[in-house]
Formats: sequence, C-alpha cells, structure tokens
Amino acid sequence: MAKTKSILNKRSTDFLYEYLNNASPTGFESSGQKIWLNYLKPYIDDYFVDTYGTVVGVINPKAEFKVVIEAHADEISWFVSYITKDGFIYLKRNGGSDHQIAPSMRVNIHTDKGIVKAVFGWPAIHVRDAAKEESPSLKNIFLDLGCKSDKEVEALGVHVGCVVTYEDELMELNDRYYVGRALDNRIGGFMIAEVARLLKENKDKLPFGLYIVNAVQEEVGLNGATMIARKINPNVAIVTDVCHDTQTPMMSKIVSGDLSCGAGPVLSYAPAVQNNLLKLIVEAAKKNKITFQRLAASRATGTDTDAFAYATDGIASALISLPLRYMHTTVESVHKQDVEEVIKLIYHSIKAIKNNQDFRYLK
Repeated sequence: MAKTKSILNKRSTDFLYEYLNNASPTGFESSGQKIWLNYLKPYIDDYFVDTYGTVVGVINPKAEFKVVIEAHADEISWFVSYITKDGFIYLKRNGGSDHQIAPSMRVNIHTDKGIVKAVFGWPAIHVRDAAKEESPSLKNIFLDLGCKSDKEVEALGVHVGCVVTYEDELMELNDRYYVGRALDNRIGGFMIAEVARLLKENKDKLPFGLYIVNAVQEEVGLNGATMIARKINPNVAIVTDVCHDTQTPMMSKIVSGDLSCGAGPVLSYAPAVQNNLLKLIVEAAKKNKITFQRLAASRATGTDTDAFAYATDGIASALISLPLRYMHTTVESVHKQDVEEVIKLIYHSIKAIKNNQDFRYLK
C-alpha cells in the first residue's frame, strides 16, 4: 500500500495517546468515556449516555432515518478475587485476559483511594524443576503488592472486586505500527471519532441522523451494544473492531484467513452482515481507491455487529475491521496506515448511504 498524506492532525494524535493510555476496563469505562466525549463534542450536535456508560454522539438528532457507526470502549482486565493472609492476591478474568502472559507483568489496581501498584510474581528459573514445571494458570498466577499481610493490602484500599489493568503505554515501532494494550478496541473509538471530525471539517451535510456510538462491555458478551441498539433503534449500523493479522509465527491462515497488517481494512462475510450494506461498502472502497481484504466469519463475527444485526426487528449491519497482531496482550499492534484507511472507508461508506435507503433483499 503506497503511503499517502496523513488525514490526522495534532489534536487527533494527542487524543489518540491520551485515550489509549487511559485504563478503561470492562464495567469501569467511565474515565475513558469522558476523554472520548470531550474530544468528540466539537463535531456533534448532541450526545447522551446510557445507564451502563455507553456514550453516543449525535449529528442531526431530529432526523427519522438513523445510521450508527460503532466501536467498543472496554479493555480486558482482572478482578481481585482472593487475598491471602500473607498479602498475595489471586484473580479472576474480566473478559478474555491471557494467563500465560501474566508472570512478571506490572499492573495497576484501581481503588477508591487511587491506583495501587503491583506485579505478577513468578518463581525464578533457577528454582523451577524442568521435569515437572508448572505453566501459568489461574490457579498459580498471583499479585505481589509488597505487603506482608491481608491487613496491609486492605489498608491500601484493595478489596475483592477491585479491577486490575496492565501498566503499558502506547508506543510506535519503526514509524509504522502503534503498539500497546487495549487497541482492542479503543483504537476503534478513535477511528469513529475521527470520522465525526472529518464530517465537520469538510462541512458535509448528512440527510439522516448519525449516531457515533462508543459501547461498553463488549468483552463480556456484547452487552453495551445490545442495550444501545434497542435504545437508538437505528436503520443501519456500521461496526468497527479488530481482527487477527495472520502473517506472524504460530498463526494459521487455514484457520483464520490470509490477513495482513498494512494491506487495508477487512470486510467480513457472515450471517449477521447484511449483504446489500456490505455491497455499498465494497463499492465505496473501490470508488475511493481504498484497498481492502476479506474475511469469512462463519456463524458469528464475535463483535458488536452480531448484537446490532439481531436487535429490534433487525438492523442492516456490517463490519469493517482493523488487522491487529498479538490480540489480548500488552503489545497489540496495528499498522498506522490501516488506521487511516479504516477511517476513510467508514467516512465514504456513510456518505454513500441515501436517506431512507431500504437494504432489504426483496422489495
């Protein structure tokens, strides 16, 4: 893919780093949602927040025909589950957290008193028996806070139910990749916010209502999207999320498809994807010379697309994905140009939708 002039500006990139570096664990997304909404406000006419924290910016709120562009705001994390008498902590997953990457990681425990630092401890290689070495599991990974007792832990404000996130910040590799935790899927929140910015700066007048949705709790069951789809009851939903780059070692193209960072957005084929809406997106990509890839998703996409598609009486839904390496690790990686191409494709797809457009197969 030939490199083109960036569509991002300084305010965009400042927002990207602030938003991606902020913790937004499932069920506790509010601080990230405030950052996102603050950035979005100049580009929208109105907004609202639902009971569980999904934030929706609206352009043309009085229009009857409604189009959604959506991403999810939450990141995987851990819950404090058990505090031992000698001050160590065992955990439960909050979303799809990977126990195998945990040992030696630094973490932040979120408490009412503020952030408490901790580390995932692990025995040194010198003292492990190679013949019967244990692999990391939920039964043996633990946090060390530097405390001697459960009383010391509790005095820091840590209790069962506190949420734990990894301590890692956004960085760049070779001026080519963004790398960090939680690009799945706050990078999606960034991209849909950029679409709103482009619409405003280009003075585009949409003939329908546009709802820019940053949903909560995707990582534990598409919950935020399920709730907000019913509330908005849109006619169309274009969802963006991440999918697997399959070019790195230990990935199977046979299982996951032949997808590559740097080769453009990925369009999914699945029962939840409405074919006429997908056709519109494909035509928008070709018309605007946006290179794209294709993915067969079988029964379900595993994204908020599924929640929107089957909400209410059925919502014409489609998925535009961003290829990502090392999902659910602290080094999730996406190609910078792919990020911009996804923004462009969502932007041009929205502009291609006609007011009151009927996407049904039989009319």
